[in-house]
Amino acid sequence: MRDGGRLSAAIEILTDVETRHRPVKLALKAWGDASRFAGSKDRAWVSGLVLDVLRRRRSLGWRMGDDSARAATLCALHVFWDWSVEGVAEAAGDEPHGPGALTDAERAALAQPRDLADAPAAVRGDYPDWLEPSLVRAFGDDAPLEGAMLSERAPVDLRVNTLKTDVGQALKALGPLNAEPTGVLPNALRMAAPDPSQRGASLETVPAFSKGWFEVQDLASQIAAEAAGEIRGAQVLDLCAGGGGKTLALAAAMANKGQIYAYDSEARRLADTVRRSERAGVRNLQVRSPIYPNPLKDLENKIDVVFIDAPCSGTGAWRRHPDTKWRLKPALLTQRMADQDAVLDLGTQYVKPGGRIVYVTCSVLPEEDEDRVAAFLERWMDFRVTPATNNPDLLRHLTAEGYLRLSPRSSATDGFFVAVLERAKWTPQ
Repeated sequence: MRDGGRLSAAIEILTDVETRHRPVKLALKAWGDASRFAGSKDRAWVSGLVLDVLRRRRSLGWRMGDDSARAATLCALHVFWDWSVEGVAEAAGDEPHGPGALTDAERAALAQPRDLADAPAAVRGDYPDWLEPSLVRAFGDDAPLEGAMLSERAPVDLRVNTLKTDVGQALKALGPLNAEPTGVLPNALRMAAPDPSQRGASLETVPAFSKGWFEVQDLASQIAAEAAGEIRGAQVLDLCAGGGGKTLALAAAMANKGQIYAYDSEARRLADTVRRSERAGVRNLQVRSPIYPNPLKDLENKIDVVFIDAPCSGTGAWRRHPDTKWRLKPALLTQRMADQDAVLDLGTQYVKPGGRIVYVTCSVLPEEDEDRVAAFLERWMDFRVTPATNNPDLLRHLTAEGYLRLSPRSSATDGFFVAVLERAKWTPQ
């Protein structure tokens, strides 16, 4: 495809996302299915541009003085992809492939975009206006800076699977992909964010990946799993296991000692967990599916650590899923808060006296984080907060209450919240 055709495709997909309120993944797939002529490089280019526009949708419109998908896409090419104004004009005016020649107003706006310093905070931070009070609660005057960092491209983080290998061997295997230690967790590696206009190298081409030597997992997610503490030989329940990413991290920390149980309220989410665990060399996992009656009944009051990666708004993962911040609405946030209360209450059925609940969200909103813990502690007086980490490299991210709050700006990770809640031991009567 010529650049003009790629540019037209990106504008078409963005218009589809915005007018039909559909997830970008589905819009990209629909375009790909209808564009069999597009090669893998074309698809990578179009997808990269679409995601970059969604990350900075409001600030791009502000710079152009035009909120249309076309204006934002043209601006993204110039501001973030470093195309010259003439390069953008050439692609746009490429007949019959491009979206149409630049107008005088577009050319002038590209040549001298409006200064973001004069924009409202929510525009500078690229988030919806209605979320500003929540983000100010979380970050104070730094909310626009935190929002801007949540709009950057994310690196690719890996967790070395110590059930199969060690960091030294993993680094050798990943040599062609330039992975480096993060310096935060001993088994966490990082690769730079890929060029959005290029098709990135696939981890599946690395033979060691098929052997289960490492898993793709954001550093914040790895840190959250570490908050479970020393769990070798313990009884651990991953209550919202989903696809099993944190289940595998917990299993590796257990070194196949003790027992880990994976459960999710939706059986389909557990479909890959068995396959992934076999690849990873996990031998102490039981998958408990909701298709069976009372699948967790025998675990009541027996679990040392109940790990709850709660359903949430996903605001901490906007770098990876930028369309979700524009689709998030107050009603959905309210529903997620109710879901979080319910799953925390459910967790109390299984944690034994002296055991712990590890409550995790990939959200930066206090309504889903501190507020849910505070409400939980009011309902359950036999729990108390304990510090979410004792890792010296992470102590600066602890809040005054002992919660762990991570964000791209503060910790160079996705936005995460972790609270560790310890249940009181039984006392003699």
